[in-house]
Amino acid sequence: MKHGYCFFLFLFMVVLAPWGRADLIAQQRNAVKLSGRILDGQGQAGLGFATVSVYLAGDTEGKLVNGGISQEDGRFSLDLNEGTYDLLLEFMGYEARRIEGVQITRDRGTLDLGEFRLQPSTASLDEVVVTGEKSFMELSLDKRIFNVGKDLANAGGTATDILMNLPSVNVDPEGNVRLRGSDNVRILIDGKPSGLVSFKGSSGLQQLPANLIESVEVITNPSARYEAEGMAGVINIVLKKENAQGFNASFEGITGNPTNLGFAANLNYRHNKINWFVNYGLAYRRVPREGFLRQDVTALDSTFYTEQFTTGTVNSINNNIRAGLDYFFNEKSILTGSYLLRRSDSKRITDIRYEDYFSNGVMEGYYHRRQDEDEKEPNSEYNVSYRRSFDQAGHQFTAAVTYLDYWENSDQVYTEFGFQPNGIPIPSRNLLQTSINDEYERQWLFQLDYTKPVFREGNFEAGIRSSFRDMENDFIVSEQQESGDFEPLPGLDDIFLYDENIHAAYAILGNKNQKLSYQGGIRAEYTDVKTTLVRANSVNPRQYGNLFPSAHITYNLSSDDAMQVSYSRRIRRPFYNDLSPFMTFSDARNFFSGNPDLDPEFTDAYELGHIKYMDRGSIFSTVYFRNTKDKIERIRTVDEEGNAMTLPENLLSERSYGAEFTSDYNPTDWWKIDLNLNLFYAQIDGSNIMEDYKRDTYSWFARFTSRFSLPNTLDIQVRTNYEGRQRVAQGIRKALYYADISASRDVFNGRGTLILNVMDIANTRRTRMIFEGPGFITESDVLPRRRQINLSLNYRIRQSKTAKKSDILGTE
Repeated sequence: MKHGYCFFLFLFMVVLAPWGRADLIAQQRNAVKLSGRILDGQGQAGLGFATVSVYLAGDTEGKLVNGGISQEDGRFSLDLNEGTYDLLLEFMGYEARRIEGVQITRDRGTLDLGEFRLQPSTASLDEVVVTGEKSFMELSLDKRIFNVGKDLANAGGTATDILMNLPSVNVDPEGNVRLRGSDNVRILIDGKPSGLVSFKGSSGLQQLPANLIESVEVITNPSARYEAEGMAGVINIVLKKENAQGFNASFEGITGNPTNLGFAANLNYRHNKINWFVNYGLAYRRVPREGFLRQDVTALDSTFYTEQFTTGTVNSINNNIRAGLDYFFNEKSILTGSYLLRRSDSKRITDIRYEDYFSNGVMEGYYHRRQDEDEKEPNSEYNVSYRRSFDQAGHQFTAAVTYLDYWENSDQVYTEFGFQPNGIPIPSRNLLQTSINDEYERQWLFQLDYTKPVFREGNFEAGIRSSFRDMENDFIVSEQQESGDFEPLPGLDDIFLYDENIHAAYAILGNKNQKLSYQGGIRAEYTDVKTTLVRANSVNPRQYGNLFPSAHITYNLSSDDAMQVSYSRRIRRPFYNDLSPFMTFSDARNFFSGNPDLDPEFTDAYELGHIKYMDRGSIFSTVYFRNTKDKIERIRTVDEEGNAMTLPENLLSERSYGAEFTSDYNPTDWWKIDLNLNLFYAQIDGSNIMEDYKRDTYSWFARFTSRFSLPNTLDIQVRTNYEGRQRVAQGIRKALYYADISASRDVFNGRGTLILNVMDIANTRRTRMIFEGPGFITESDVLPRRRQINLSLNYRIRQSKTAKKSDILGTE
């Protein structure tokens, strides 16, 4: 397979290289070379790496025609076709300069504009540079970019807290992420898979501090350039990195209740062709939790019920460091290398009280169980990437190699004591158990992408991608016998191996004809997955190949008003936790496991969207339909003794319909409001599991944010959230609601910002579920995280508090 990949790579380069060369030769034949030099206005030194932007003369919309970066001596050179242009020269710490009415004619092969001097800005570089207000949300019809630094509620939090505050995204109290009501969402970090979204699913994002994150991209109907994984779409978390000349930095300190102590630093230094960056985050947290569960069981003509009370805390120390460098062969040829190390050390104490009752309400007895767990999680990621931009705007080649090395060690001790209703101990019911759980993951990822403008305003994209992923879980649960020796429990002593190789290739072709833009693409993916239980000698191989088409058609009603219809086919492959047969063991009555026999689920997704941008706000609306086959959903069963097992199963299908509205509006210069509303209806067919598991469900979600900018740089933000009641195949998820409040104020002459926030003011962010099945009814109420109060201080050195807002239309 790897030899085939190398041949595919060679063929890709051979086919595309001549095309790029021919295009470059044609462009050089017809264009005029425009040159000049940018100097420091107070001396003769050239300003290297200054930005040169070219616009059509008199273009009020400011559409960029061409651009580039000056060389180290300040000289710049651009190829332009015949016409009249305006140039904008910019360099950090200097006043921008505009040169208007530059005429290019074909009768001259070159045009030297001479020297231009830029004057230093009146503000010292040691002061904060504010280049404009950055919108919290930047909209395009297939992607929304959320600049999370503008959201006060994110201060002192984690990546999970950031996602919880984004439109279209819901995070349940356990840390599981849903996009438009679906938990089948692909989560990437800097466009790549991450060990934080691996063994633990999206709940691992609680280890990533919010202050290391620059923005989040939400893509609800991805094109063929993205992985086909993720039925609901893709969420890409972009980490911070500056590349301005010289040194700049920001620092943040955090304190909170319950205990949340942290420090973060983002450092950057660029000199000539090398740009160094370092991000570091340290956090110590104590997270208390509580929960209640009641389960009624009918078996063998008898009825009984159990009430279960859970309390616990997780104390964790999380370290995150990311370092790397960009080497600029020139501004069009950049090599980047980076290293990311995360380590989490946790101590988890969980106490559970089980109370058993006869049907008449008389207590049969009660039990105390304690889980004492020590957990270590180191996670390393290595990345090398190369980007080559050609003279033609939009013509680009990128290559990347990523290696991920992750492991987790968990040592657990379980003690359980039984009592009669009057409190007298029952020594024969006492238990002492131990569990050792070692998990390993190693993954190689290779990716090539090529983009080239074609036709008059069209674009061609192509790429290949291969990932090689090996995972191992060494698991054993032992119980102390009367002799004092520990013996493994049956079926809980084995090694689970997961080997996954996925190879993909895609091609996209798009064009624009006046107000109409269209794009079509196809992605081919081949999946080779094998799971192995070593001691049981059980091997389960799976191989399958699939095509994933996508199409997007956009019609621009005006320069700030557009509509789009789109389609894509998506897949959800059963991932590691879906397939692993090992059970969780912290709760002696409620077990969770994977299912090695799961099949992938496939979804056809359709959307019709509209964007309207106004002077004081914007509105984004969409209607969507998703048709899913072999839907994966967890099903709960209960035996005659009241022990429950929950594991994923393939249902027949799910058909879901929805409408979403997102809007931001500034009634006045000092007041800004944001609204996100999502309404959906779904038909779930799980009749292959049980005839009664057919459900029609309606639900809705609303989030409202109001922000006030008051005198003396004081900002106040209030947010309310509501998730409506929703039926699932086996029961009901009850409504969830909560509110947050935050305030910030600039300090140290604008160099710093002090932020206070209170998350979940009334402790109402609880997961409340009802499950019904043959012979049982289970009702639960869990509060995994109590109200959190954080106070943070951010201090900046030569970094802007906000950056310039970008356009909302015309991006892909």
